[in-house]
Amino acid sequence: MTENQGPALKTALAYHRAWTSHNFEHAMSYVAEDIVCQAPAGRLVGAEAFRGFMGPFVEILTRSNLVAAFGDDTTAVLVYDTDTAPVKDAPGAECHTVRDGKITRMRIIFDRLPFEAARRAAAE
Repeated sequence: MTENQGPALKTALAYHRAWTSHNFEHAMSYVAEDIVCQAPAGRLVGAEAFRGFMGPFVEILTRSNLVAAFGDDTTAVLVYDTDTAPVKDAPGAECHTVRDGKITRMRIIFDRLPFEAARRAAAE
């Protein structure tokens, strides 16, 4: 991981530490009110839409391990492994754009298929 952490990386790491520690309210303090997030489920605009997407994921998180983190003054990339109650081994990656200590844009990448299969199995 990067030894010299630029402002974007510091913010992204603080956000990541907060949500992976189940302190979602603190994590949201790093999210801009007008965040635009591109996630596998689609485009989310605004902090409340983001909260509605990310909050339920934090609730089912059982383990997280940061694999890599890189960044500079405005952009940070995090790669991590997670386990959740319904899906073990759910790796993910995020690319953050940060301005004035707040995440203004986020791109989240993960495989939705195992989560959809778990939802279908739970419904049966």
